[in-house]
Amino acid sequence: MVWLGGFRSDMRSTKAEALDGWAAGRGRAFVRFDYAGHGASDGRFEESTVSRWLEDTLAVLDAFVRGRPILVGSSMGGWLALLATRALLQAKPDRSPAGLVLIAPAVDFTERLMWASFPEGIREAIRDKGVYHQPSLYSSEPYPITRVLIEDGRRHLLFGTPIATGCPVHILQGMQDPDVPWRHALELVEHLPGDCVTMTLIKDGDHRLSRPEDLGRLIAAIESIA
Repeated sequence: MVWLGGFRSDMRSTKAEALDGWAAGRGRAFVRFDYAGHGASDGRFEESTVSRWLEDTLAVLDAFVRGRPILVGSSMGGWLALLATRALLQAKPDRSPAGLVLIAPAVDFTERLMWASFPEGIREAIRDKGVYHQPSLYSSEPYPITRVLIEDGRRHLLFGTPIATGCPVHILQGMQDPDVPWRHALELVEHLPGDCVTMTLIKDGDHRLSRPEDLGRLIAAIESIA
């Protein structure tokens, strides 16, 4: 299994730690890492892009994974899991994922969940100043949303055409998620017409889905694919 974390998250998150412990207890290989500008990795977050984080993901898969992994992607990591799957299917189909477990998958979030929802004043700040510092529910420091992040994100948009993964997909989505609306996850399901897709909607679930009962659902989703 390979853990793909979210935007401004890191490999020491509650879900990543829980999966690491679960995998170790069952003798299963588990890989987790930090993208550039995240956690223990080098690089400035403000200079990073979806392209860079996808490169990080593919480099880790190439260096540390043998066979067909299960990719577990949270929020932005869900988008990266789908992008990495597409790249592997094109270049190394024998190394493409055996399954995807996506938690509140923030597919196309730079365009659909950020740019499209920003008022014109914020868009002007990004265009003119190159950055907008967005307040966060999860940190005392605001998140820098850069022009380069938005523009680069447009190179990787998935919605609008069918998405092929060639493997089972299980989506876990909280219906009280303020960052990735559950209808956004439902739209992803509609873009996966050729795959076996299971979607679990958690009525009182938030974005993180890190409560004990949520972690139980996550592990059950992995076991249903493994």
